[in-house]
Amino acid sequence: MPKGSEELTNSRKEEIINACALLYEDHGFKDISIRDIGAKTSFTRTSVYNYFQTKEEIFLALLQREYEAWTSDLKKIMSENDSLSTESFSDELSKSLEKRGSMLKLMSMNLYDMEGNSRIENLVAFKIVYADAMRILSCCLEKFFPKMSANDIKEFIYALFPFMFGVYPYTCATQKQKEAMELAHIEYPRYSVYEITNSFVTKMLAPFAARS
Repeated sequence: MPKGSEELTNSRKEEIINACALLYEDHGFKDISIRDIGAKTSFTRTSVYNYFQTKEEIFLALLQREYEAWTSDLKKIMSENDSLSTESFSDELSKSLEKRGSMLKLMSMNLYDMEGNSRIENLVAFKIVYADAMRILSCCLEKFFPKMSANDIKEFIYALFPFMFGVYPYTCATQKQKEAMELAHIEYPRYSVYEITNSFVTKMLAPFAARS
């Protein structure tokens, strides 16, 4: 780690993550190199290695930041509402995920690469944030659906998170994928992240609607 203040270190890490996020909007994970990311920063490419050893660590840091932002939104939902109906909670949760396109994309397409090629301390830092998102979501369910048992909440969590890993491919097919489905006579499901999540969450919570 380079010498300097903690503020400078964090600032440069954030600049690297921002550069990665910008490139990821228009390019695939495999098409982006550390050289590309470094070119988008105000310092040299070799300086990037002072903060991240691999591009996977940079992407993992981006995913961690996305989870932190999502967790912040979940906390806001919980703090700003004394109660929520099933429909209102599904709406709020779905809107919070719709904002996290990079998170859903990274989860569904690149998680194994990121985790496999990152140092253990980076992976642990991400897992802590990941666990915090689960914890806050559990707190939301405890507050808005008090009749849900601990096992009910666990089952919801363990259904939602695997579901999240598949949302992006179902809502963001490439033009090539759409063309292939058309040639294979498969109807492309035109759903947004909000629509498919709202439907799923509403159905998952339906058994508790009358009791909550």
